Amino acid sequence: MKGSSKRNIRHLTLSDLDLWFSERKEPKFRAKQVYEWLWTKAVQDFESMTNLSKELRSTLAEQFTLPGLTIDLQQHSEDGTDKFRFRTHDGHLIEGVLIPTVSRFTACVSSQIGCSLSCKFCATGYMERKRNLEFDEIYDQVAMINRYCEKVHGQKLSNIVFMGMGEPLLNYKHVLHAIERITSPEGMAMSPKRITVSTAGVAKGIRQLGDNKVKFKLALSLHAANDAKRHEIMPINDTNNIKSLTDALNYFYKQTGNEITFEYILFKNFNDSLADADDLIKLYRQVPVDLVNIIEYNPIAFAKYEKPEEEKVQAFMNYLEKHRVNVRLRRSRGKDIDAACGQLANKD
Repeated sequence: MKGSSKRNIRHLTLSDLDLWFSERKEPKFRAKQVYEWLWTKAVQDFESMTNLSKELRSTLAEQFTLPGLTIDLQQHSEDGTDKFRFRTHDGHLIEGVLIPTVSRFTACVSSQIGCSLSCKFCATGYMERKRNLEFDEIYDQVAMINRYCEKVHGQKLSNIVFMGMGEPLLNYKHVLHAIERITSPEGMAMSPKRITVSTAGVAKGIRQLGDNKVKFKLALSLHAANDAKRHEIMPINDTNNIKSLTDALNYFYKQTGNEITFEYILFKNFNDSLADADDLIKLYRQVPVDLVNIIEYNPIAFAKYEKPEEEKVQAFMNYLEKHRVNVRLRRSRGKDIDAACGQLANKD
């Protein structure tokens, strides 16, 4: 409500809650109970806090807000992928995806509402950036997808990737705060080694991750291994060229020792030649990259790009392997639904 003085209760620390309860002469353990409801159990309303009295639940509702995401639309693919369109408390739409495989259950989550980077091949790039997501909204995506995963597959999430809508390193504070909550014993207690943050290439942010000694993995959405082509599809390359990114990635690795992945979408007759592969091999040898993910493109209506023929993909992969590049082909998932990032949020 506009002009409301109520605070979002999830923006309070445990110490804040301790103080609030002590001022009301309530037992100290109440703060821990509420904190557990908010984070470990990830409830979205005060009435669900059933080990509190009705009177206390009512007081909390009078004093605080507990805004949460709601599922606006869900799509299920024949390959098992589930895509969720979430609605925020102020009416914006964002996306999250559950990608199940034989060995893992991965949530792909968003960090911004829209995106300001305008990558030419990405549906989100054609959306205006409305605002950054708050850390609790990022957490909500993970918690809600995890709840669905447990219900349908009988398993908790095994991995999280920040590869949804938005650029995570342009929402640095909230992304790191969300990861801190996700990995906390008082949150989801997930290992940071099972979390990957993907960036379109914000060199300053990559260096900051190194300075902060983060424990999660980092992926660079490369998609072209020379400045001319990368500039054509990713305008961020104007201010974050490949040399600045290789320097930043080497600094990140020196500070953290964490895994680094290159993400490389193949586009037909654009970056899929053996000359392009040579550029990628050269770059691969300049950075301690653990893996190159070759990604099958999922075409979108807004963009002119297409995926190459299967023979071209295999020739590209074989050439990389021949030159001792650790490479993996990541097939497109959810082809029968709006699987490309931003497609579902753009849909009426």
